[in-house]
Amino acid sequence: MSEKAQGFIPGQLLIAMPAMTDPRFERSVIYMCAHTTDGAMGLVLNRLVGEVTFPDLLEQLGIKPTKLDDEIRVHFGGPVESGRGFLLHSAEFVLEGTLVVDQAIALTASVDILKAIAEGGGPRQKLLALGYAGWGPGQLEEEIQANGWLHAAADPGIVFDDQLDTKWTRAMAKLGVNPTSLSNQAGRA
Repeated sequence: MSEKAQGFIPGQLLIAMPAMTDPRFERSVIYMCAHTTDGAMGLVLNRLVGEVTFPDLLEQLGIKPTKLDDEIRVHFGGPVESGRGFLLHSAEFVLEGTLVVDQAIALTASVDILKAIAEGGGPRQKLLALGYAGWGPGQLEEEIQANGWLHAAADPGIVFDDQLDTKWTRAMAKLGVNPTSLSNQAGRA
């Protein structure tokens, strides 16, 4: 049985319900990189890390950029391993160790991808994050059942664009949901 047939949601957006009480995830949109019986892992798409810049990060890693074409912002990927970097990117660029989540999006945690970007190469679309959101076996499923999260198909626009303030509303709209009409109560039909 496939992961999706078992109710797993790799490659989808995880969208916090309006009643989410955890301030780390309030109005969050998370791209789900992995979701199996062993647990789940994703990156928050709509929050930035305070004052850290991409050039600062390269300097800390001892990487001297030769060509930086665009401004890469550093995102808060989640509260787990907040010092560890992850690059969510378009899947046309793959290195050894890259996790290809689906045909459009991949995840790389190697410093080699940062070196490629610093030299003017690397993937066409990218989102750099420090830390990740993680769940143990069955934990995410319980949170979804308890009305903590919705999920929707991902699209590169929501995943990679810089419009952080509207990602949550746009992700909800993918489901045809008006956030003001949602109840905080979980239930079963």
